[in-house]
Amino acid sequence: MDKLSKEEVLHVAKLARLELSDEEIEKYRKDLKDLFDEIEKILLVNESTDELLISPCDNPCSLRDKSYVYEIDKKPVLANAPDVYEDYIEVRGVFDE
Repeated sequence: MDKLSKEEVLHVAKLARLELSDEEIEKYRKDLKDLFDEIEKILLVNESTDELLISPCDNPCSLRDKSYVYEIDKKPVLANAPDVYEDYIEVRGVFDE
């Protein structure tokens, strides 16, 4: 993309309610040109393939399987707890009421 004109940058600045110095105008001209160049690259991507991109990596889902491994017996845990209410360990409240 060609470099933006000073008037175009000033128009964008006016829409954004920015007051720019001459140095800032030149900086924004370059930055906006770079931004529009990147957008043009994205628009050139061929998306007409039937295969959808679901994940950006080829690794399968590495979540743990749902197999049960180990269980702690409740009675010794509750016996060592300082405060117990029914089958639960009683703790101090976090939120004020």
